[in-house]
Amino acid sequence: MAAVQTTSERVLNKTAIVSVLIVTIIFLAPIYWIVATSFKPRNLATTVPPTIVFEPEISPFVKLTLRRSQLREQPTPEEYAAAPWWERLVFDGGEKIVRSGRGEVQLSGYPGRFVNSLIIAITSTVLAVGMGTFTAYGFSRFKVAGEQDWLFFILSTRMLPPVVVAIPMFLMYRVVGLNDTHVGLIILYTAFNLSFSVWLMKGFIDEIPKEYEEAALVDGYTRMEAFFKVVLPEAATGIAATAVFCFITAWNEYAFALIMTRRDAQTAPPFIPSQVGSGLPDWTVIAAGTFLFLLPVAIFTFLLRNHLLRGMSFGAIRK
Repeated sequence: MAAVQTTSERVLNKTAIVSVLIVTIIFLAPIYWIVATSFKPRNLATTVPPTIVFEPEISPFVKLTLRRSQLREQPTPEEYAAAPWWERLVFDGGEKIVRSGRGEVQLSGYPGRFVNSLIIAITSTVLAVGMGTFTAYGFSRFKVAGEQDWLFFILSTRMLPPVVVAIPMFLMYRVVGLNDTHVGLIILYTAFNLSFSVWLMKGFIDEIPKEYEEAALVDGYTRMEAFFKVVLPEAATGIAATAVFCFITAWNEYAFALIMTRRDAQTAPPFIPSQVGSGLPDWTVIAAGTFLFLLPVAIFTFLLRNHLLRGMSFGAIRK
C-alpha cells in the first residue's frame, strides 16, 4: 500500500522539483549561449539584448581551423568567385587565409591542440584507472599494514590545488626536460587522478563478494586469472564511472597545461582564449572552439551512460 503524503510533504516535493529545474536552467544557459554563439555571425555575438533568432552559419568553425590575417585589400570579383566556399566565408569577415610560399593553406593551432588534448586525456585516464584498479584491489583483498594511513596519504594528494604545486613542478620538469612534452602532462594528470581512482575503485571492489574469487581459486584459477576473469567483469560499471570522472578532469585541466606547455604539447583549454580576430576578440570563434571541446566529453559520457548510472548504485548482484 502506497504511503499517504501530507499536504506539507507534497508542497515540499514540488518546491524541490521546481528548485532543481531552476538550477538546471541556470546551469544550461551558458552552454546554450556557447552553442548558439558558435553559429552566429560575428556582429550578433555580443548584442544587448542577446539575439535569439538568427540565421546560423559555419564561418566561425572555418576561422577556428584556418590561420588568417586582416584583409588589407578587397579581393577582385574574379578572385572571390574562384575561391573555395570556405575561403569566401573568411573574405566576408574582412580577413584572408594565410598561405605558405607554395600556396598551401596554413592551419591554425587549434586542430593540433585538440589532438594533444585527446592523446593526453585518454592516455592519462587509462593509466590512472588501470593503476588505480590494481591498487584498490590490493587494499580491498589483502591486509596492508597501516592501510588507513596509506589511504589517507593517497587522498591527501588531492587536497592541494594544482596551482600550488605548478611552479615547483615547472622547475623540476625544466631540469629533466619534460616541459612542453606529452609525457610530462600525462605523468601529471595520471598522478593527479590516481588518488581519486584508488578511492573510487576500492569502494566498488569492496562491494564484490570475496566468495566469487574463492570459488574461482578452488576451480584452479590463479589469483591473476580470478582478478581478470571474475573481479574485472563485476567491476566494469565502477571502472566506467571512474574513467568518466578521470577523463573529465584531465580534459578540462587548465593550470598545468598553461604553465607547463608552450606549443608542442599545449592542449585546447589554454589555447581557446587566444583565438582572437582582427583587433577585438572574435567571440564566435572562441565559442566554436569551446563547443567542439565539449563534444568528446559529451560523447564519452553518453556512450558510458548505462555503466555510469549503474556505477552510482554499484552492487555485485546483476539481473
